[in-house]
This record gives sequence, C-alpha cells and structure tokens, in this order.
Amino acid sequence: MTQSRAFTEMPLPLFAGDETPALGAGRLPSYIADHRARLRQRFTDGGPDALPDYEMLELVLFRAIPRQDVKPLARRLLDRFGDFNGVVSAAPARLAQEHGVGNAVICELKIIEAAAQRLSRARIMHRPVLSGWDALLGYCQTAMAHRETEQFRVFFLDRKNVLIADEAQAKGTVDHVPVYPREVVKRALELNASALILVHNHPSGDPTPSQADIDMTQQVQYAAQALGIVVHDHLVIGKSREISFRAEGLL
Repeated sequence: MTQSRAFTEMPLPLFAGDETPALGAGRLPSYIADHRARLRQRFTDGGPDALPDYEMLELVLFRAIPRQDVKPLARRLLDRFGDFNGVVSAAPARLAQEHGVGNAVICELKIIEAAAQRLSRARIMHRPVLSGWDALLGYCQTAMAHRETEQFRVFFLDRKNVLIADEAQAKGTVDHVPVYPREVVKRALELNASALILVHNHPSGDPTPSQADIDMTQQVQYAAQALGIVVHDHLVIGKSREISFRAEGLL
C-alpha cells in the first residue's frame, strides 16, 4: 500500500554547518506543510511570475532545509544581497556568513546558478551571434553581472560569426583584471577564429569603461588586426545594464 505524503516531507541528508532540524525525524507542523504545498501549487499553476522573489527563494530552500520554516531566512538573504539573482550569484563565503546558511543551502543555490548559466549559454553556442545579440547579452548578465571580482571573457567566432568558443581568459580583483593581448590573439589562432567579442564585468555595478579598459581594447584590436582577426565589440557588464564599445564609438 502506498502511504499518503500529505503534510509530510521526507528528510534530506544534512551537510555540515546546516541548522539541525528542530523536529527531528517527525512530521512538519501543518501550517508549514500547508504553506509549502500552497507555494508549490501557485508555482505550478502560474509559473515564476506568480511568486515574488522571497517565495521563489523559499522554494529553493525547501530542499536544503526540509523541516523548518525558511521564510525568515529567505527574507534575510534578500535583505543582504538585494534580489533573487543577487542571492543565487553570491559567493559561497559571503552566503556562509548568514545565520542558517550551511553547505546544503549553498549547494542548492549554486546548482540554480549553474543551471541558469548553462541554459543561457546553450542559447548562444554554435549559433550566429550578431543575429542573436539579445541572447548574448542575457548570457553575459547571467554569468557575470553579480560577480564580486572582475572577469575577462572572449567569445570566439568563425567566418560566419557563429560562436565557436566562450572562454574566461583571466580573473582579477574588485577593480582590475590582467589581460594579455598576445594571449588572446594566440588563442584565436588556435581555434581558427575570424572574429572576437571581448567581455568583462565591473563589480561596482557601473559599466562605464575606464581609460585602462579603452587602452586594453585598442591593444587587443591592433594585435588582432595584424592577423586579419576582427574585434566586433567589447562589452562591459554592470549590475543592471551593459555598455558596448561599438555603440559608444570607442571601437
């Protein structure tokens, strides 16, 4: 006979550092079980637009903390990191500073982040980039907007402007990332790429290019042009918007 699962959630293994469930292996109080059931049904019926950020975050936390009310933790995380994207993209070390966040919670959040990045990346890989520009910008925002340190990436394109590789070339500090134009061009030759799109983020949130950004872009462009490789653009990713060197007349 199949047991009913109404008002009951099976316990999940805890990771070191997570809160110990207050109810041991017992059943959830009905008010918590009812609340979880209602949230899941609203999500099933209405999709993500039916839930505000804190309730979407609760859905994620249910799996990591199976027998406690997670609403207070969801609200604390949003207060600290700003929005759902900020929470999911936050560095594990910063997440761990919040009371109630252990390895299980961090793991669930990073799974969501990785899934979002893979979905966004799948929309642009091996496809013409210039005709799918919005998808490219969406991927850049998903992968880079909430990073706490600078990262420099290069999109390598073939002769038909199809994206053949997306590679992080360097990681840096909160306001600097080392870029070596010779290495960028060398990698383009290895991949038989005909064109490049440069991308880096500004952890400050302001995507306004610095003079160092402009100088570095010119150096990459000169090195690439000498070998017949086109630099289509350099995108600077901020928290909520991006700046295109091409659109700003900087390239």
